[in-house]
Parts: sequence; structure tokens; C-alpha cells
Amino acid sequence: MPVTVMLVIGFAWKTIDLVRAPHDRVLRLLVASLFLLTVGDLLGFEEVSGQVDELTAVGVGKIAFNWVYMCGLGVLVLFFTASTSDAPSLHRRHVRLHTGLLAAVLGALVVTMLATPPALRGHTLSTPHMAEPAIASFYLIGNAYFFYAHLTSGRWALRYTRLASRSLAPSLRTMSIGLFGLAVTSAVRVLWVIVRAVSPGAHPVLDTVNRALTDVALGAVLIGITLSAGVQLVTHLRSVARHRRMHHQLTPLWTALVTAYPDVVLNREPPTSRWGRLRLRHTHARFYRRLIECRDGLVRLSPHLVRVAPGTDLARCGPDQLALHIRAALARKPLVEDPDTTHPAVRVASPSGNDMDAEAHELIAVSTSFAALTTLGRGAPVPCR
Repeated sequence: MPVTVMLVIGFAWKTIDLVRAPHDRVLRLLVASLFLLTVGDLLGFEEVSGQVDELTAVGVGKIAFNWVYMCGLGVLVLFFTASTSDAPSLHRRHVRLHTGLLAAVLGALVVTMLATPPALRGHTLSTPHMAEPAIASFYLIGNAYFFYAHLTSGRWALRYTRLASRSLAPSLRTMSIGLFGLAVTSAVRVLWVIVRAVSPGAHPVLDTVNRALTDVALGAVLIGITLSAGVQLVTHLRSVARHRRMHHQLTPLWTALVTAYPDVVLNREPPTSRWGRLRLRHTHARFYRRLIECRDGLVRLSPHLVRVAPGTDLARCGPDQLALHIRAALARKPLVEDPDTTHPAVRVASPSGNDMDAEAHELIAVSTSFAALTTLGRGAPVPCR
């Protein structure tokens, strides 16, 4: 049951990510894999499998479980190969290889089930009829594929750690260890089937050891999934908190500029309750919108800044000095500007870098100085650099 719960949570989580990025081909593969693994895990419950048999025929539930679960593992392999393969031709070769092998295995399972006498099609791994060639073949083929899929997924997961962030790499390593463990349990089941087919009997030692190893391996996979989800959640919350803080820090400068130039506001937000403002949704968009509006307002104000600070390099001016110039320019700006009069705009508060963070930090420094200037009624100018 814990595996099912984690698969459901993982599928729901990644589906939300896919809604936000519907064109992400690699993410689509991951969501499809989680969906198939979740459905396959549910079909693996005896009650569910029994209901499928009652609605159809004996053995259909077992075939359905293996088909769906194996397809989920096959798509998981394709997810890892797509994540680490840059060349489209290489990825297409992997697709042909893995899907062809999967199709052959699924077809072989159907053939072995049809070759099994109808009275024995409800068999399990503990069946006393393991010596039947069709039954033994069913479990040998199925577990051989499980060995291949788990081993391949583990290898690709381990390779993917080289491309992953430092915070995500430990969860991928843990998950790969669990996948390698599940590959070992599949190999042990193959050995168990051979032993029971050659020498009929329960052979409880192999079964006991394998069950214990399966629990440990599944635990490692679950820990890896949990760590991955936890890292993503913490990263998301930290990003939201950071953008919310920066959004607030831009408020003094933004308020002054949009008061002078109301038309720079991209789209007015409807009034929201206190609870609505605490929601995580749209926090990033609100921050980026405010950043753009501040920059647009400075562009509109820049001709007046040139008048109040002639000869000043406004692009490299210190935030305290620039805040003084902004206050002076806003005070000299006419309430109504002639729309037919155009003034050349100049660059103001040029960031040291070319990324959005550098832009934000530059404007936040100006906004902080402007807020202090407004509060104290004076400023401590520093030379323009």
C-alpha cells in the first residue's frame, strides 16, 4: 500500500507540472510512466485481479497487471534515456529497441497464458504446478523482463545524477540503488522458478530472502521518490518566498512610478482577500510583472531624470543618489504631458549582469533607497560610479 500511495502522489504532483508545461516531452513520459505504474500496482492486488477475472476470464487479470506494469517500466526507461540523450537519432534508436523488446515480451506472456490449461490459468508464483512448461515460461519471461527494466532504469537513473542538481542527485542515487535491488529480486525469482520447475516443492528459504530483499529495495525507491519530491517542494517554496519578498521590496519604487504613469501597469489585479494574497499561485508572475512595470516607469521618467541630473551617468549612478534624482524628477514632472512631445529615453540603473536576478537586485537597491529617502525626508547621496 505505501508504494501505491507514493505512486498516486507522484503522479498527481507531476501532472500539475505537466499542466504548467504541456509541451515538455520528457515530462510527458514521466507522467505516463507514473500513471501506468499506479494502475499496474492497483491491478496487482488480488482483489482487483480477481474482479477482472470475474468480469472476463481466468488469467486476464494477471495478464492485465503484467502488461500495464511492464509498459510503465518501459516508459520509465524511455524517460531516463530521453533525459540524458541529446541526439534525437540516439533517442529514436532507444525507443525502437525498448518498445520492440517490450512488445515481444507482452506477446510471449499472452501466448504462454493461452498455452496454459484453462483450469491452471489462475496460477501464482507459489503454484504447485510450476513444472508445467507454459506456467514456468510465463514467470521466466516476465521476471527476465522485470530484471532488464529495473536494471536499465537504475543504470540510467545513476547516469542522470551527473546532469542533476546537487540537491536532487542524492535522491536519484537512492532510487537507483532501489532499482538495482529490484533487479536482483527479479533475478532471484527467475532462479526460484527454475528450482521449483526442476525440483517441485515450496523452497521457502529463497522466497523468504527474496521478500525481505524486495521490501528493502522498495523502501529505497520510496525514499528516493520522497527525497525528490521533498527537494522539489522545498525549492519551490523557497523560490516563492524569495519572489514574494522581492515583490514587496519593489513596492516603494513601483508605487511612485505607477502613480506618475498609471498606464505602465500591465493588468490591474482584482482586489483579493488576505487569504488570496497568501496563495502560492501566480507569485512568480506577480513579481516579474512588478519588475517590468518598474523598468517601464523608469524608462518613461528618464527624460526628466536627465533634466534634473545633467551630465550624470544614470546607468551607473549609485542607488542612493539615483533615488534623490527620481524624487526630484517626479516632483518636476508635469501632471499632464503633451502626447505630441517626445523625449529620448536613456538607460537608468543598469544591472551588473545580464540575468533577471541582477536586474531585480539593482531595482530593489534603488527602491530601498527611495523608501528610506521618503521615510526620512532626506538622503545620503553617494557619488555616481
